[in-house]
Amino acid sequence: MKLATALIAAIACLFLVFAALAHEPHLTQPIGDRPVLSGHLSHDDIVAGRLTFAQIFAAGKRLFDAPFNKLDGQGRPEATGNGTPTSRAPVTDPELAMLRTSAPDANACAGCHIQPRSGGAGDFVANVFVLAQVLDPVTLSVARDFSNERNTLGMMGAGPIELLGREMTRDLLAIAAAAKLRAAATHHNETLPLTTKGVSFGAITARPDGTLDTSAVEGVDADLIVKPFHQKGAVRSIREFTVNAMNHHHGMQAVERFGLAETGTRDFDRDGVEDELSLGDITAATIFQAALNTPGRVFPADPDVRRAIARGEERFAGIGCAGCHVPALPLDSPDFCEPYGLNTKGTFSDTSRSFCFDLTKTGEKPRLDKLSDGRAVVRAYTDLKRHRICDADLPHYCNEKVVQAGIPLDQFITRKLWDVGNSAPYGHRGDLSTITEAILAHGAEGRAARDRFAALSPEEQAEIVEFLKTLQIVPDGSPIQQIRP
Repeated sequence: MKLATALIAAIACLFLVFAALAHEPHLTQPIGDRPVLSGHLSHDDIVAGRLTFAQIFAAGKRLFDAPFNKLDGQGRPEATGNGTPTSRAPVTDPELAMLRTSAPDANACAGCHIQPRSGGAGDFVANVFVLAQVLDPVTLSVARDFSNERNTLGMMGAGPIELLGREMTRDLLAIAAAAKLRAAATHHNETLPLTTKGVSFGAITARPDGTLDTSAVEGVDADLIVKPFHQKGAVRSIREFTVNAMNHHHGMQAVERFGLAETGTRDFDRDGVEDELSLGDITAATIFQAALNTPGRVFPADPDVRRAIARGEERFAGIGCAGCHVPALPLDSPDFCEPYGLNTKGTFSDTSRSFCFDLTKTGEKPRLDKLSDGRAVVRAYTDLKRHRICDADLPHYCNEKVVQAGIPLDQFITRKLWDVGNSAPYGHRGDLSTITEAILAHGAEGRAARDRFAALSPEEQAEIVEFLKTLQIVPDGSPIQQIRP
């Protein structure tokens, strides 16, 4: 009797999970070619707790790993890969249906994000051609005049990075609001420093009429929204990144941007498949990426090498690298609530329908370190600020010609180093094979620290590199961030 009762309960549980995952299924057949997605998730089911976190995470991973096919809606024959829905003349040449330049250029997210496992970075062969996807007609050229070639970055630790961006944005906007209040009270221009978490983004001046002078703002857009994703710092949230990438790289269009409410049609790319990715699908894919494990440190057993690592860590800070590659930033709250209220139009942003979880308690291990006061610490080696990193003498990083989101060509967001030890190759194009090359290529704002590194002895340089090699994506499920022999 107990066995029968348990079996009935298990079947009922499976039915509920299937019902949640089978929301608005694509038309399919029992045998032969079928879509990879058997159905869609409901965002409201996620928020209402009808799925466990493990089920949401697993569903997000399936979406991230899925090799989408035509029956899922893969491809966009009458739409560009532009983040803003943009129609184009039908693509009839079969060789242009999948294209490494203008894209779609991948079957699965994990096709590029795969080192050392799903969600990680990509080899040089997985490079993408940013901004070629907006061209109509498509381009077969990989010349720099048409696009910016970029290496695929890892998504491990993406949740903490987004939360840092949100909190820094909150602080910067609060400073601007305070400047406005002062200017209104004093009837004079009021200038305040834009500093958050110890990182300076310049200064802002408020005028008595309520307008702002942003000419002294540095390393962030005039809107003061920190955008921690893309190598240029052009995207503010994992969700925005996901909606963009699904259309760009796969031709899989999210309802929240390409659906009936936004475009007047359920099949914007006219590939014969309606409502290709639901609100819940994007939520699950976002939560999966946000809850990937947090990079940490892996130390060798050799005590001599470990002493060299300690010296290298001190020297890394001593020559000035830690001025931009800030070793750790505090996070006021580790609670990740999806969606982000400042998401752009066409990216879901209704915070009254949020799903929240604590990044120190939930998700893949290892997770963030939680402090005794409830805050957390993010050891990402970045300041989430854009910097000029190339100049006439050291032009390697000045290799792009197409402006993205109005960001100057020579500015890039400070690269997160917490996975540098096992995320080769290096540089935003992925064309540098060693850490030493990547350091020596720094110019402009990175020039002083680079020159100090160049002036070190070979052994001292090697100690810094050996320290950086300890910063890694650690084995999934590791209970701690620092792995010692």
